[in-house]
Order: sequence, then structure tokens, then C-alpha cells
Amino acid sequence: MIRSEVTRRRTLLGLQMAGIAAAYYASGQLGLFRQVTVNGAVVSPLWPPTGIAVAALLYLGMRVWPAIAVGSLLSVVSISGELSLSSAGIAAGSTLAPVCSYLALRAVGFRMELDRLRDGVVLVFLGAMGSMLISSTVGAGVLLLNGNLPSGKFWPVWSAWWAGDTMGVLMVTPLLLVLRTARLPRRGDRWAEPAALAVVTVVLAVIATRSPLSMIYLVFPPLVWASLRFQLAGSAPCALLVSLMAIISGTDRVGPFDGHSWLEIMLNLAILNVCVALTALLLAAIVAEHNNIRHETELACDELAALVEELAPHPARRRGAAGPEERPGSL
Repeated sequence: MIRSEVTRRRTLLGLQMAGIAAAYYASGQLGLFRQVTVNGAVVSPLWPPTGIAVAALLYLGMRVWPAIAVGSLLSVVSISGELSLSSAGIAAGSTLAPVCSYLALRAVGFRMELDRLRDGVVLVFLGAMGSMLISSTVGAGVLLLNGNLPSGKFWPVWSAWWAGDTMGVLMVTPLLLVLRTARLPRRGDRWAEPAALAVVTVVLAVIATRSPLSMIYLVFPPLVWASLRFQLAGSAPCALLVSLMAIISGTDRVGPFDGHSWLEIMLNLAILNVCVALTALLLAAIVAEHNNIRHETELACDELAALVEELAPHPARRRGAAGPEERPGSL
């Protein structure tokens, strides 16, 4: 009995690790569809594997880091075309960054529900921006040491690398965390407002990212709408959609990205995506925290009312406790 239980757990862990490694590699291939070459280095404006790695660690813990390492190594080899010490070094940096992100988030008491403002803040600044400094520094450093990157081109490559990894955490990790509370649609669900939100988001995102009039600010009203009405379940998909459409326009060099160099496009995309992520995550967290406080306050009021009613003297009790002189027929 004990052996069968141990075998079942090991088999489940093996399947989970295989799935994580496969998801890491597959999402990396998707990210390379919009790859950009900055000073000879291949980078992506949005690198989804970092978001998948951080989410996998938050769900399953440190035991799945080997799967992240395998997926990272396969992705690096698919780009470089060979297995070498440089590939292993880059894969090590890409593995260490999500691990440090997970450890940092766990150290500050991060909650996967993202229903507090502090959870959104630490995910943005500690789990994404801070921890992804590791992968970009190691990756650009390895290219510099093996002679594939001139010293004068280090910082442009480093910044582009950091932006892609950071966007992966900011855009993909929240969406995967939402799946914890997701449920299948029910017959009585109202779909009019979510459908209207989706249509408005797509239309405004197309106008903002492909119009030559530089109306990029149009992406923010639907993000505010999604955050206020649906919290993270609405803001995370909207933010990812806006980011993807901006990346497509940027790599196509159309709309507000026309006439700019690749480095300028990467910088503009990074700034836009950070602003989108901040708006979506932090506003959704504020609304969720406010709703939780209101719910807890209502529960406390109900409990207090019930306690007062229980302790208050009941009219029947008062009549039963009357003195003999107040009772009918008493002498």
C-alpha cells in the first residue's frame, strides 16, 4: 500500500515536470515568432517561459526546478543550434531567475490570489523587475565572455533581454494564477458585459497600436473597466491581449513604432507593457482588497448583531422573571 502510494506520487511528479518542461519549450517557440535581433543577440519582446516558470514554482514549489532547467536548455539550444558551455550558462541564468523570484515572493508572504495591493506590488517590482535582472545579466554576460557580443553593445542587449523576461512574468504569471479559481461557464452566467469588454478591448487596441496618430493611451480605458468589474480575472487577459497586439505592431514597425530602430521599439514596448501591467495588476488588486474588506466588515456586523440579539433580554424572559407582586393572583 505504501509502495503503491509512493509510486503514484513519483509518477505524478514526473508527469508534472515533463509537462512543465514541454510548456516552457513550446511557449519559447511561440515567443520566437516575434523575435528581434539586437546587436546580433536574439531576444523576444515577450518571453512567456519566464511567466510559466514562476507560476509553476508558485503552484508546485522548488521540486520542479529541474523541469525549468531542461526546458530552458532546450530553448537555448533551439536558438543557438548547438549544445555548449555558453548554452548551459544561459540556461542556468534563465533557471536561477524564476527560482529567485519564487523565493523572494515566498519570503514576503505573497498570496497567489493577488487580492491585496501588496501582492501586486511585490509581483511587479520584486518577482518580475528585480529577479529578472539575473537572467538578463547572466545571458548578456555569457555572450560578452564568449566573444559573441562586443563590450560596447552589452547594455542594449541586456536591457532588451531584461524587458522580454520581465514582460513574461508580468503578463503570463497572473493569467496562470487566475486559473486556480476558474470554473466552467454556467447556463445562468451573464455574457453581455464580458463580450462587450472583449470587443472594445480589441477595437481600441488595434487603433492604439496600428494608427499613425500615436493614440497608444486608448488601451487604458478597457483595462480600467476590466479591473473594476472583473478584477484579475478580467484585467489579466486584457493586459495580455493589449501586450500581444502592441508587440505585433512593434515588430511589424507600424503605427507609433514606424521609423524607429529596434532598440527604440524594444524600449517603447517595455515602457508600454510595464504601464499596462501596473494598471491591470495594481488596480485589480486594490478593487479585490476593497471587496474583501467590505465582505469581512459585513460578516463582522452580522456576527455582532447576532451576539447582541442573543445577549439582549427577551420580552418573554422579562415577564417570566417578574416578582410575585407583579403576578396575577399573588397576595
